[in-house]
Amino acid sequence: MPADELSPGAFRRLAPRPYARARVVLFPHGGGSASYYRPWTTSAPWDIEFLAVQYPGREDRFAEPAPTDMRELVDAVAADLPLAGPPTPTVLFGHSMGAVVAYEIARRLTAAGDPPVALVVSGHPAPHLARPGQVHLGSDDELVEELRRTEATNLDILDNPVLIQAFLPVIRSDYRLSETYRPLPGVRLRAPVTVLHGDRDPEVTAGEAAGWRDATDGAYECRVFAGGHFYLDEHRDAVVELLTARARAMSATSAVPWPSTP
Repeated sequence: MPADELSPGAFRRLAPRPYARARVVLFPHGGGSASYYRPWTTSAPWDIEFLAVQYPGREDRFAEPAPTDMRELVDAVAADLPLAGPPTPTVLFGHSMGAVVAYEIARRLTAAGDPPVALVVSGHPAPHLARPGQVHLGSDDELVEELRRTEATNLDILDNPVLIQAFLPVIRSDYRLSETYRPLPGVRLRAPVTVLHGDRDPEVTAGEAAGWRDATDGAYECRVFAGGHFYLDEHRDAVVELLTARARAMSATSAVPWPSTP
């Protein structure tokens, strides 16, 4: 495990930022892991720390059982929040399944009196418009075909019978979490919400993306990118720049000490 990662727990520090004034926490898509976001550090600035969430059941947490429902996953991530460090201005970002995990964590932080400065969500309908589904009930072959359709994972894994058999239980669990998700009881979100949406994303319509305006009492904004469900791969730098701008907007009020000048 790289020395810059936080362990044990859910949070992985993608690159050390000892003088960071704010942080961005990244929540992976279904079947994804913290390492999906590691390339984002190539364009991440020196003054904003990027952390990624590692869900149970994958990579260095492979031996841990995958959560059985969204509440269990959110409880596990929330329990590890102290490991992410002291309170500091925080932007939460989640793509696909990660969008609703980030949303539920934002509500937990709000209830605890330490709300995020912003929530940025991508590739998922608004929580109250979440689509039910039955992919998680299908056969292994049907699940693999769904992964091919959505381009949700590396094709080399899908074509390797040994790897895919190890990978499918986590994928099935994530589909179950997503397809059975309904907003959990809790406080209403007050943070501003920015929605990112691929203009050819078959998994979320423009109307379902716009529904996020009803998920918060804060400001709402929508940005549309060219691409499908994984438009992020083509627009990574632009998304990192947007997240950085959201984090910097509040960094001036941060209590994090600033280094003195010699």
